Amino acid sequence: MQFAEIPGLPETKEKLLNAVKFNHLAHALLFHGPEGSANLTLALALATYLYCENPSETDSCGSCGSCQRMKKLIMPDLNFAFPVIASSKDDEGGDDGEKEEKTDILGNWRKFVLGQPYGNVHDFIYFNGFEKKQLNISKAAARKIIQALSLMSFEGGYKIMLIWAPEFLHPSAANSLLKIIEEPPAKTIFMLVTSQADQLLTTILSRTQKIMVRAFSDEEIKNHLVDAGLCENKAAEQIAMLADGNLREAYRLLENVEDQTVRQVRDWFRLCVTKNLKDLFNLSDEFHKYDKEAQKSLILAGLNVTREIMLKNLELENLLRTTDEDRDFINKISKNVLTEDHALKMYEAFNQAHYHLERNGNAKMIFTDLSMELLLMMSKN
Repeated sequence: MQFAEIPGLPETKEKLLNAVKFNHLAHALLFHGPEGSANLTLALALATYLYCENPSETDSCGSCGSCQRMKKLIMPDLNFAFPVIASSKDDEGGDDGEKEEKTDILGNWRKFVLGQPYGNVHDFIYFNGFEKKQLNISKAAARKIIQALSLMSFEGGYKIMLIWAPEFLHPSAANSLLKIIEEPPAKTIFMLVTSQADQLLTTILSRTQKIMVRAFSDEEIKNHLVDAGLCENKAAEQIAMLADGNLREAYRLLENVEDQTVRQVRDWFRLCVTKNLKDLFNLSDEFHKYDKEAQKSLILAGLNVTREIMLKNLELENLLRTTDEDRDFINKISKNVLTEDHALKMYEAFNQAHYHLERNGNAKMIFTDLSMELLLMMSKN
């Protein structure tokens, strides 16, 4: 991974490059950003830059032996730790590390990251078939981290330990790592990558330098999709608006041809306004047949349309993202149907529906219940 492969974020890239250039790079970095941000890809790009044999002022060369190995994540001095299935002993402190040895979990991790660099923990769970399993980073894994970092560097450069989703660290594992994070061996760097920094132990947080990774802008996502040849400009604008800074979601929207999603939301809202219960129930049946990602995409689209309605009601038109026919729909529904209070309640209802879908709730019941709530909110007094 090179910095050039990551859309936008010039200020964060410059901060990391300057830290290397002026020898101010901390020995423990916490890459913290919202879901779908570049927290993991920036960490990997920094690691590539540190290992590169011919780095420029702004990026790794991409062609030397080290860069080629980093493209496959097989650099010998780059180590990974991530959540795996917890054994029974893990619940009591994680003394048994044998279970994770039975499969090529590291190989699967590499395939996952190379294929879904903006994926989240749920994606990793589905990728490995870990559904309904408890995951953690055990005390046994922490011992392996300490052991790996106590060895000499293979190539005399940096030894890097990248811990993905450190919020899954078992408390005993986290505590056993405190000393080495605070006082690591020479030329050792910890990179912790998370979207849930609030779930980390304060003792871990206090030992790291925070690298705050913002969400992507709509323009950055749109340009990335167009430049990569993934879709046309108009569809990219639509997807960028729906993704709301989340590149993972942008890729999901592409897979489900979501440039039509706002049109579906418009039709859904019109059925609610006209109290067309028969068609609403039929729509619930259709929604139930969608795959999970398509279901979440439709809910997300409704959430974003509701955001636009709220901004319109607050007379913040300069912040609106929708255009053309979608903007006309926003103007009409905000003027004739929904008050600011209704829009706020809708926003909460969509968030709740998305939460339940994430946790495998019954899609038909979730959609029907949400439709009834919308119908009541959109009913004229």
